[in-house]
Amino acid sequence: MPKDKQLGFSTRTIHVGQEPDPETGAVTAPIYATSTYVQEEIGKNKGYAYARTSNPTRTRLEQNLASLEGGVASRVFASGMAAIHALCTLYKSGDHVVCGNNLYGGVPRLFNQVLTGYGFEFTYVDTSDPKKVERAIRKATRMVYIETPTNPLMTITDIRAISEIARSKRVDLTIDNTFMSPYFQQPIKLGADIVVHSTTKFLNGHSDGLGGAVVCTRPEQAESLGFVQKTAGAILSPFECWLVLRGVKTLAVRMEQHDRNGRAVAAFLSRHKKVKKVFYPGLPDHPQYALAQKQMTGFGAMISFETGSLANANKMLRRVRICSLGESLGGVETLISHPATMTHAALGKEGRRAIGITDGLVRISVGIENVEDIIADLDQALAAI
Repeated sequence: MPKDKQLGFSTRTIHVGQEPDPETGAVTAPIYATSTYVQEEIGKNKGYAYARTSNPTRTRLEQNLASLEGGVASRVFASGMAAIHALCTLYKSGDHVVCGNNLYGGVPRLFNQVLTGYGFEFTYVDTSDPKKVERAIRKATRMVYIETPTNPLMTITDIRAISEIARSKRVDLTIDNTFMSPYFQQPIKLGADIVVHSTTKFLNGHSDGLGGAVVCTRPEQAESLGFVQKTAGAILSPFECWLVLRGVKTLAVRMEQHDRNGRAVAAFLSRHKKVKKVFYPGLPDHPQYALAQKQMTGFGAMISFETGSLANANKMLRRVRICSLGESLGGVETLISHPATMTHAALGKEGRRAIGITDGLVRISVGIENVEDIIADLDQALAAI
């Protein structure tokens, strides 16, 4: 097979790390459901000794994700949050991190309620303004941590601009690329040092497995995270690895359909008289529409919109039928959620208010169903307001 860099994206999703099994010729990579491996003699094995340290199915997934994001290696973990926690082990007590002020609610919960107890410091800023990021960097800063687009307000950060600032300050730039996937956004090409994913979402794509990944640009990062896998043990199981390998094969075609449907649903919502505001980078009135066009090759499936009040949101969400009310995103089915009581409940009312998350805000992960059916469902649900 040609080298990874000579292959197109869709070809890599299907073939890198997904080569036929050398022993049987099986086209689909096997699930190596084993906890240990026979060793030929003391100190001699076939590259695998104990499943917490390594597993062939996990190795295949890590090779695949590194290729898709353009990294040197990746390491996968039991959840997206486990991956972010592992990422922070690259740093130490006394280190400072500059973060976006609109992150998935579980991230500031980890940072503020767990890691500050171990001597980490965090500063939250609007990363869509590079000057604010630059001003927040201190002598002790070791990482800038960003979601783009943000969850759930869909604010875009200029990755290249922030990467230039981070590089000049000798600070790592980490991008959470969960919303866009490597199909629509390539942070490492834009200067990021590390990329994180909740593989639960678009990479898996079928709402049937938890997982997280850290994609590295330097071998020493991967080596350190491999040690964390071995030592702390929050690894992704062989079955979950296989689910992501299965899902990622169709990533390109799924993301294309998610994008087509997302654009159509956003346009519908933007015209609906019951919707106060729509947050979607693919709408021309989005304040960073031009940056989104430049930085991403698609606008994706994530949309948030304002219904005006908690009562309105509740009336609407009780009426949906095709759209499934629940947490998470990125599945083939359309998922709809209420950030204030679900993904961002941990921020508290004042914390949400500070970044613009209202009780009337609704977030939708547009699936790949017939878009006419999604729109009809939203229309009948909005009629309840």
